[in-house]
Amino acid sequence: MNGKLDIDRDQIADFCRRHHIVRLALFGSALRDDFGPDSDVDVLVDFEPGQVPSFFRLSDMEDELSALFAGRKVDLRTPEDLSRYFRDRVIAQAEVQYARG
Repeated sequence: MNGKLDIDRDQIADFCRRHHIVRLALFGSALRDDFGPDSDVDVLVDFEPGQVPSFFRLSDMEDELSALFAGRKVDLRTPEDLSRYFRDRVIAQAEVQYARG
């Protein structure tokens, strides 16, 4: 992972367990050299079957992750949210931070 983003793995694991996330990965600028102080954090998640939250709950989760990432704006996405034109590339390049079983 890019050394510019300090992540507490225990806090991420706790977040994932509480929100029924089976996989959480970073993608986008957080993994590149152009990641800067004003960059947001793009997060890709897979939820347990039947546990995909509402739009409003996703927004709350973004706020919670933002606090874990030193106040940076977080864009939380599922693979289904991504455009079919670049979904496979994002998934291939994403760097997993948490995976259950």
